Amino acid sequence: MDPSNDPRLIELLDRVATATLPLPSREQAFQAFYDLTCSKMYGLALRVVGNRDWAEDVLQEAYLQVWRTAGTYRSSLSPPLAWVGIVVRSRALDFLRRRNSERADAALELDDAMAETLPGDAANPMDTRQASEAAWALHECLRKLEGKQREVVSLAYLRDLSHGELAEQLRLPLGTVKTWIRRGLEQLRGCMSRFA
Repeated sequence: MDPSNDPRLIELLDRVATATLPLPSREQAFQAFYDLTCSKMYGLALRVVGNRDWAEDVLQEAYLQVWRTAGTYRSSLSPPLAWVGIVVRSRALDFLRRRNSERADAALELDDAMAETLPGDAANPMDTRQASEAAWALHECLRKLEGKQREVVSLAYLRDLSHGELAEQLRLPLGTVKTWIRRGLEQLRGCMSRFA
């Protein structure tokens, strides 16, 4: 903004700060000051907070502070635009600090809620018993498979080997390995369903 506007901005701030003036006159001075400075201050707020909606909120807080503290402005210390810029920047940084604090508080609340509703790391006796029963049932069902079929299914799932790796390791045709795994899984499903 052109420094030649400084005298006009200083005059407007003085009128806003003069409590002896009628309120409508002070409001008109404030509106004129706002109109002359808001676009530049919005740009500053946007650069600091990085979001248009947040920048508008910051600008509202900043100009409210300008209205309240216009009497503290001293033209001998800084140009009016620099003074308002400091107010806007300060409000923007406060806004970001509040937002980060609120997010941290929300994260802590979520952590607390999760801790209350989710089971802990300690083994639940009921889960342990059910896992033991399922392991025993799987062992019994695997025993019922033929030897080679049991070996292929076990290697496929317990050692995480692909069909091709199994065929190579066992020196069997790939189609045979796939068939044994498919049939073995069907038999396991049927057997395990009886234990469910």
